[in-house]
Amino acid sequence: MSFIGKRHRLVVVREATPGLYLNDGSGGEILLPRRYIPKDIRIGDSMEVFVYMDSEDRPVATTEVPYAMAGEFAYLKVVSINRQIGAFLEWGLAKDLLLPFREHIGEIRLGQKVIVYVYLDAKTSRLVASMRTKQHLKHPANAYKEGAPVSFMVEESTALGYNVIVENKHHGLLFASNLSGPLNRGERLKGFIHRVRPDGKIDLRLEASGYQKVIPLTEQILQSLQLQGGRLPFDDKSTPEAIRKAFSVSKNTFKLALSALYRDRKIIFENGETILTPEGEAHLKTEWTPGKST
Repeated sequence: MSFIGKRHRLVVVREATPGLYLNDGSGGEILLPRRYIPKDIRIGDSMEVFVYMDSEDRPVATTEVPYAMAGEFAYLKVVSINRQIGAFLEWGLAKDLLLPFREHIGEIRLGQKVIVYVYLDAKTSRLVASMRTKQHLKHPANAYKEGAPVSFMVEESTALGYNVIVENKHHGLLFASNLSGPLNRGERLKGFIHRVRPDGKIDLRLEASGYQKVIPLTEQILQSLQLQGGRLPFDDKSTPEAIRKAFSVSKNTFKLALSALYRDRKIIFENGETILTPEGEAHLKTEWTPGKST
């Protein structure tokens, strides 16, 4: 049943009144209902689909993309509540996702958003959600090295900062002292491993350490200048929020990158803007390798 709850590239083998039948790779067929059939698709073509169980416990395919697949976490909205079986969550498909009562934590209200883990129920072979996120998180067992890039989702704020879910597998902590502003629950970000603690939890940071974070940022700023006609509405006095939104770094890191570019005469500042110089334009025309001076 590992086939259920995932996206697959399947081949169209035949057409019938209900829709297209796709080869499941093991000799069976899966229906793609007619309302999901893309234009110009033909027998023998392959296509990306998501597979789940329909109301009659049959595998069915859809071209819709869910907000989370089996084995992933998501921040989903409660759209209806059935007092007999549980709540239903909006997750990007026409058929809502069940959050059974046994998987609730606390009272659930209509319109509320909750962080859940999506998994395949062993008894019904249907996809369901669970708010009991901790039991689905694993210890990293030194799987990550310091400085490794990772993706994560903000779970909740704490006195120290934010608890996060790393790579849909592990518990992590992002310290507030490393942030330039508040984060939102359910927000998805990219960051770096700061350290793996003896208890198996992960400390994170949003930026690479040391000068490693400045070198790629200088190139990113130059590329942005090139795309924007040589001018950017940012300088070392821009707000931390505007910098974070545009470049996903702290104001301090942004200022370090600007200083490096200004020192190399690749930019100048004028009326709150950063302007590309002829030296900066010449740099963009040469082959650039991270860590290699030009």
